[in-house]
Amino acid sequence: MSERTVIRQEMLAGERAMFGAEHTDVVDTIFHDGESPLKESRDIRLDGCMFKWKYPLWYAKDIEVKNTTWFEMARAGVWYSDNVSLTDCAIEAPKNFRRCRDLSMTRVTIPNAAETLWSCRGVKLSDVTVKGDYFAMNSEDLEVDGLTLYGNYSFDGVRNAVIRNSHLLTKDAFWNSENITVIDSFISGEYLGWNAKNLTLIGCTIESLQGMCYIDNLVMKNCKTLNTTLAFEYSSVDAELTGRIDSVFNPSSGVIRADEIGELTMDPARIDPAKTKIVVAGEEVRRDV
Repeated sequence: MSERTVIRQEMLAGERAMFGAEHTDVVDTIFHDGESPLKESRDIRLDGCMFKWKYPLWYAKDIEVKNTTWFEMARAGVWYSDNVSLTDCAIEAPKNFRRCRDLSMTRVTIPNAAETLWSCRGVKLSDVTVKGDYFAMNSEDLEVDGLTLYGNYSFDGVRNAVIRNSHLLTKDAFWNSENITVIDSFISGEYLGWNAKNLTLIGCTIESLQGMCYIDNLVMKNCKTLNTTLAFEYSSVDAELTGRIDSVFNPSSGVIRADEIGELTMDPARIDPAKTKIVVAGEEVRRDV
């Protein structure tokens, strides 16, 4: 095993300050002005550090980061990097995490998460808070537990994700996604899930205007829908809802079970009403409008 180098309480500046570093522990150190300080690095452990300028970790591998801060100008911080873990970190900079593999974050906050977590694969998030639009676009193979998200257009194009115990305030979430399961979570936002394939919601509370439309194979189990109108248009649905849904609008096929439906529209000029079974308070309902 290679002997590790230790860098402690330094102020590093200038472009590529630690380019190509290997087997190094960096403690309580500030990376000041100067781009790409840890580009092409390998087997690096950072603890209590600060990044203050652009592109700190590009083309890096086997990186462990704890108690570290990315300031606003440390933009596009981690790109094209593999096997990166972050714990107890604060990331003020936008456009972080692009085309990374095997990335994990635990107790991380990202208050300016514009264009963040794009086209990554093998992502684990635990107790993460983010604010920003287009979070996680086109990423694959996600395991998420305890995400708090403020930002629209999230998870666009995502494939193969399981999200648990999360609080998502997000319009146009899960558009164009495939193989998504959301469990015991709250989702509030218009136009939820359009053009998705294989979207499963279990034990969730949903608030959405015109949500869950144009979905191929939508499954909902033990879900609540609050202030949710014009739902399920042109979707194939297997929905089990507790309580009331305010309106159901022209689902294409499947079965919808609810305690109460405020307004039901099954327009034979648009869809074949016979392809969808509607059950309200245990009784099957047929109504063409």
